[in-house]
Amino acid sequence: MRLHTRERPFICSVCGKRFSLKDHLKKHMHVHTGEKPFICSVCSKGFSQKQNLKSHMHVHTGEKAFACSVCSKAFSRQESLKTHMLVHTGEKPFSCSICSKRFSQQRKLKMHMRVHTGEKPFVCNVCNQGFSQPRDLKKHMAVHSERPFGCDVCKSRFNQKCVLENHMRVHSGEKPFVCSVCKRRFARQENLKKHMVVHQAGN
Repeated sequence: MRLHTRERPFICSVCGKRFSLKDHLKKHMHVHTGEKPFICSVCSKGFSQKQNLKSHMHVHTGEKAFACSVCSKAFSRQESLKTHMLVHTGEKPFSCSICSKRFSQQRKLKMHMRVHTGEKPFVCNVCNQGFSQPRDLKKHMAVHSERPFGCDVCKSRFNQKCVLENHMRVHSGEKPFVCSVCKRRFARQENLKKHMVVHQAGN
């Protein structure tokens, strides 16, 4: 009858949360004791609640039962769907305590915080240089790799896309950098800078 009357006489001695059934309180206590009696039969990971184990099993089955009503993207966990929905609502509940910039996801806030802390957890295994973002490490690794950016004309290869773009002007004859004094044009910005010394020396 307590389920209908909403009476909750069983109280957690740790956090004060109330329950209508003693069995529910007993299961809840696993959160505080650290006990994880529900074990995944595939990877042996333990959970304090049966529902958490049930959600976890979707990782192994590949089932994605929670679909977004806006874009139909599906997720294996309801929490993941809730986080995804912030993309559509524009809500940004996670705020930086230093600069007040807001984010839709906690992981994005965590990544942003490295701007303030200077933390660089992504380390190059070749030269040990650290980076705050994984994309920056990926870009850096090209320095050590086999030069992934190739010229279609002469087959020269380069470790960065911007270097390839500079090189392509050799073939195209493009000279986008113009001297503001004599209007002479250059293919590379470095060459324009060197040229400007001629005018500065004449003053």
